[in-house]
Amino acid sequence: MATSNATTPASGYVQPEIDVPALTEVLDGEYAGIRDLVRTNLVTHSSVLEEADELGVDAFRERVREIVVAMAATGQTGMGFPREYGGGGDVGASIAAFETLAFGDLSVLVKTGVQFGLFGGAILHLGTERHHAAHLPDLITGRLMGCFAMTETGHGSNVQALGTVARYDAGTREFVLTTPDDGARKDYIGNAARHAELGVVFAQLEVNGTSEGVHAFLVPLRSGGRVLPGVHIEDDGRKMGLNGVDNGRIRFDGVRVPREALLNRFADVTPEGAYTSPIENPNRRFFTMLGTLVQGRVSVGGAGVGVAKVALTLAVKYAVRRRQFEANPGAEEQLLLDYGLHQRRLLPLVARTYALHFAQDVVRAQLHEVFSGTEDDPQARRRLESRAAGTKALGTWHATRTVQECREACGGAGYLAVNRFAALKGDSDVFTTFEGDNHVLLQLVAKGLLTDHASEFEDLDQLGTVRYVTGLAVETVMERTSAHKLLERVRDLLPGGDEWDREAGLLDPEYQLAMVRYREEHMLAGVARRLKRGIDQKRDPGTVFSQVQDHVIALARAHVERLVLEAFVDGVRALPEGGNKAALGLLCDLFALSTIEADRAWFMEHGRLTVQRSKAITREVNDLCRKVRPLAADLVDAWGVPPEMLRAPDLLG
Repeated sequence: MATSNATTPASGYVQPEIDVPALTEVLDGEYAGIRDLVRTNLVTHSSVLEEADELGVDAFRERVREIVVAMAATGQTGMGFPREYGGGGDVGASIAAFETLAFGDLSVLVKTGVQFGLFGGAILHLGTERHHAAHLPDLITGRLMGCFAMTETGHGSNVQALGTVARYDAGTREFVLTTPDDGARKDYIGNAARHAELGVVFAQLEVNGTSEGVHAFLVPLRSGGRVLPGVHIEDDGRKMGLNGVDNGRIRFDGVRVPREALLNRFADVTPEGAYTSPIENPNRRFFTMLGTLVQGRVSVGGAGVGVAKVALTLAVKYAVRRRQFEANPGAEEQLLLDYGLHQRRLLPLVARTYALHFAQDVVRAQLHEVFSGTEDDPQARRRLESRAAGTKALGTWHATRTVQECREACGGAGYLAVNRFAALKGDSDVFTTFEGDNHVLLQLVAKGLLTDHASEFEDLDQLGTVRYVTGLAVETVMERTSAHKLLERVRDLLPGGDEWDREAGLLDPEYQLAMVRYREEHMLAGVARRLKRGIDQKRDPGTVFSQVQDHVIALARAHVERLVLEAFVDGVRALPEGGNKAALGLLCDLFALSTIEADRAWFMEHGRLTVQRSKAITREVNDLCRKVRPLAADLVDAWGVPPEMLRAPDLLG
């Protein structure tokens, strides 16, 4: 449905008309075909939304496995694997498919991610031809189910400190895997409790009594459905959500696997027991290995945006049909979305979801370039890792916040399980935790900023980062990190406090970008100065870093929000003139100004926002919400969430 044309005579504002199919085409981009295949598959298996509530845990797990295998048969889940093994040979398409799959049941999404993204991705990226030929064809079809056993009970984000040990026995040419204590048991491992026959297991490699660090091994877990000797598996049991995924705990009691079980792209052990690697530095080797798994973070960030789209589609559609209270005596009760407060609650979230969609487009394209070999610069990989980490953090936090706000905006009906919010909330909440805790990921982003993704990047732990940054003058940090001389550009745009405030237009994207760039650069300089001051005072580097962590996280968030705004501005500028461009322009302004408004205290503290200007931004945000209001239904329709996925009879009729 196209919105009607409306003009406000006083302002000359003309309400844009949205061409919904054309806007969907823009959003689907080059991957419209794979996205439509996923939508078709979601509709085919839409009964899973009811089955999630109706079936017991064991039966639901089996149902989810059946659906994943059925979807695999359509080619949907194998897009990222090489064609010679039955895949689609298109990394970008595999991410786009996963993003779209987030419109449906999230147990199906996560089991797909475990099987094809984590398990399959590890074999593809860490293994070599012998592993690919032996396992990829069956893995791609779902005939071989597997798991990705990295996380341990005592070690989540700190992968370098994993406790599982794999010792090489030169006499038998085997690795012997052992779990030394409860803290080293593999935990929360998807597919482990029921279905995985083979695991990619991360363990400390020991050769001739020397520890060579964490490496990945292929370890058989089951045969014919029976757990193999030496392998002990427990069920993690019911969780807050995602109960269609069989998470489990694994222990190894002297399990032997052949020498060829080592995924040996980056390191190998000769039959006689000599350790070899093309990457001499052990830290660099470790981070290179982890960097190949960045696809998971890109996928989860995109899935978070997909979840937000479903929640907002439900809440906006409800708000344009549900009436509550009459505005005037005797008048018809008013639609929820006609209330200014309801607009304020939902429409900035719509704008932020669009912004994150365009930011996800950028990180997906970078991933495709790096993993397709068209961009093989080590710095490009580091930028990708940083951007993926930051986009995942902001995208998944946004999903959690959006689902909650939309549930509340749908009142009591939103609390009923039949209307999908219970599933969305319970199933998506852990997105902020898996594939990297968001706060840990933002520290990774800040580390990249402070070191400018330098060649030393992989070698630096937390303390190394402090020493590296404080070993440079603060001005050098700024010089190295300001790749585009952002600070100078910002100064050019900000000739002088209040006078500049009065002259710059709030709806000028250059003003909006200058504000978020200034915030980022100022925070970066501040963190560098605080680190240096602490070291100059001869304080312990670990303590110094710990005391500036709040500043570090704020810097990383500011950096990622700047990237998101740039992606949105670029996306809007690339559109042809017309109603769709005008509508997305309103959303871009709404995202930018609501972002500045949310951090107005910082901008005022640092002299970039007067009291008058701050109030003007709030008035502008309210005005933008009023302008977006008539477009809201079309804007959520353009996301293309299949109606069958909007299982909310009490909300949508």
